Amino acid sequence: MTTFAILPVKHFAGGKTRLADDLGTGTRRALVEAMVTDVLIALRRAEKIDQTLVVTGEAAMEAIAHGYDASTVMDPDDAGHSEAALLGIAEALERGARRVLLVPGDCPALDPKEVDALLTRAPAPTPEVVVIPDRHGEGTNGLVLTPPDIIVPSFGPGSYARHVDAARAAGAVCRTEELPSLVLDVDTIHDLAALREALGGGHGNAAHTRGMLNRLARR
Repeated sequence: MTTFAILPVKHFAGGKTRLADDLGTGTRRALVEAMVTDVLIALRRAEKIDQTLVVTGEAAMEAIAHGYDASTVMDPDDAGHSEAALLGIAEALERGARRVLLVPGDCPALDPKEVDALLTRAPAPTPEVVVIPDRHGEGTNGLVLTPPDIIVPSFGPGSYARHVDAARAAGAVCRTEELPSLVLDVDTIHDLAALREALGGGHGNAAHTRGMLNRLARR
């Protein structure tokens, strides 16, 4: 089944504003770039992903994406995660995608083996929505949509319940999957501390993010 990954990325300068009291603008920008890079590497290594689309209004992101075999869909309005996801879905459908995986750019621990295991599971015989919750069980850190336009994504607080309700309203099979490597997104300084602990040891995925966190720890 032709599967596209869709990765919305905001302007670097406007990213992670909830960390503004703890990190300067340049540091936040470098952190966002490191995390997105690690997500792109994981998606490139995932054998079940046929193509990755980065939806972004960040000019620098095009070169970064191409460096990891991803294509870019420009999002000059930078209206939000859900709106960017819709742009990516439309482009994926035009390119022949039959299934999409929506992931955020701030889950750098993403494990390609977990992605492959998720996508290898036999799809339902009817349209299907797979919802991957965040670590609090309220938000959504990933969606697998078969077909890509079966529901309209609605990310943000409370999105887990909204996606489940939307799937049921669309008559799709809906299931919840918990991917350990996809539960740790970064919005607050507490999230950053949890990510640092999870990535402790210095081996495995997320090399760029681990390097960035090590630099922050030495300050």
